[in-house]
Amino acid sequence: MGLTIDHKVVEILKAKTLTPRFDPSMKTLMRIVKFMTENPSEGKTQLALDTKLNYARLAQHIVWMEKKGLVESTIDDNKINVSLTKSGR
Repeated sequence: MGLTIDHKVVEILKAKTLTPRFDPSMKTLMRIVKFMTENPSEGKTQLALDTKLNYARLAQHIVWMEKKGLVESTIDDNKINVSLTKSGR
């Protein structure tokens, strides 16, 4: 899934660090996985809308999921690519 570049989102994803108090809800994580499974080619805006998250919060969830081995993210040219891993499916 390619996401358009957003500076704050890029910084969160590059650093792959979370705020000490970050605690994702299972409901939100399930919405992200469901959306990514059903709409693999949609962008960041639609993902944020469908999961009811702003971009920065979405990036934190992606980093959390990446640390758990559920997704992989890369930044290529002007796109953030996020995909579910085998464990995330």
